[in-house]
Amino acid sequence: MANIKSSKKAIKVIAKKTDGNHEYNARVKNSIKKCEKAILANDKEAATLASKEVQKNIDKAVSKGIVKKNTAAREKSRLNSKVKNMK
Repeated sequence: MANIKSSKKAIKVIAKKTDGNHEYNARVKNSIKKCEKAILANDKEAATLASKEVQKNIDKAVSKGIVKKNTAAREKSRLNSKVKNMK
């Protein structure tokens, strides 16, 4: 455990930021899973709505610096292609 006052505060700040980052990551992952489920169920309307939500969540995570720009682009591209190729 830290002895210096500023170090103790830094530990608290880091813990708080980590919790927030986990929340954004969970939102992204859960929305991707929801979209994948809709794609597997062949529900085009639900899949398009879910993909819009995924894009929104991913863009928020990118703006917060949680997800890298290229990773976000790759994830969005893969999901969009899956939704477009649905029959």
